[in-house]
Amino acid sequence: MKLYPRLFLSHLLVILIAVGAMLVLTELLAPAFVRHHVEQMVRLIGPDGASLRPDLERGMRRTLNSALLVSLPLALLVAALTALFSARRVVRSVTLLRDGSHAIAAGEYRRRLPEEGNDELTDLARHYNRMAGALERVEQGRIELISNVAHELRTPLAALRGYAEALRDHVLAPEVASTAIVRETAAMERLVRDLSLVSRVEAGAVELHPTDFRPGELLRAALDRFEGAAQDRGIHLALQTDESLPAVTADYERASQVLANLLSNALRHTPGGGQVTLTARAENGLVTFGVRDTGSGIPGEHLGRIFERFYRVDPARTRGEGSGVGLTIARGLVERMGGTLTVTSGLGGSTFTFTLLAAHVVKPRHVAGTP
Repeated sequence: MKLYPRLFLSHLLVILIAVGAMLVLTELLAPAFVRHHVEQMVRLIGPDGASLRPDLERGMRRTLNSALLVSLPLALLVAALTALFSARRVVRSVTLLRDGSHAIAAGEYRRRLPEEGNDELTDLARHYNRMAGALERVEQGRIELISNVAHELRTPLAALRGYAEALRDHVLAPEVASTAIVRETAAMERLVRDLSLVSRVEAGAVELHPTDFRPGELLRAALDRFEGAAQDRGIHLALQTDESLPAVTADYERASQVLANLLSNALRHTPGGGQVTLTARAENGLVTFGVRDTGSGIPGEHLGRIFERFYRVDPARTRGEGSGVGLTIARGLVERMGGTLTVTSGLGGSTFTFTLLAAHVVKPRHVAGTP
């Protein structure tokens, strides 16, 4: 049986049980009330009222029963209409939910249910809409990911095809063509490797090996690694830290990977003669690492999407320089280690900061003067 007739019949059953209970209780309790009123009437009539007591009681009970029986059909009609309306409303909500779930299953992620009222069905519709919105964002992300991967692969594949044709037509020497082919193959390998890592990061499947190490150790290692690249670009690489900073608890290799990503981005977007500064400070049980550059900065409309996969502020400038998922990986790794990664930017450049948990919580009064 369908839900609607089942609900309607269940409502009618409740109504009939209630009416039957009312009639039985009336039959059981009415004599006491009738007797009370009859006694009052007898006292008002006087000595002759005693002989009228049986007739009065029968008359009042007959009148009460007649009134109940006459009003019963109308009451049942009103109750049935109410049950009909109530069952229809419940079934309507369930039908909307059914149709909405069918739409979601068919890929119509924009489908939403009306949120009218303050009952449990409205809460169900509200949670359904949240689920649909989340699925819509996931689907949109999937479409964008496929599109971006196809776009990223199109350039090296076109280059590989060109070098292969040039090699076939003897336009390029074999050693020149092979070098170019290896370079483009390496770019595709880097893209595949980064995509694999970002998928594992977002799924929380990256294995971490936390240890305790000093912030200065991490910063100096990054400085030594990128100092040559900075000099080649004519950029001054500076370090501002304090040896008294507490140790942090994190995966050293993953923290180095995050810092390397931020440093490479800073060097890429800082003009010659500029400066990139590495900083570290402690507060509230956290150590905050910063990478500050003197580049052109990031426009405000892009800041909210800078950590999205394949998002580029200037596609023409950065195409081919990295896979486009470095910041997504960096943010995911930092969050897996219990920290946060944020960015601020202006005309004087950009500053990326990420936090790691201190191995020993530093009291605020000692941190206040920490540079």
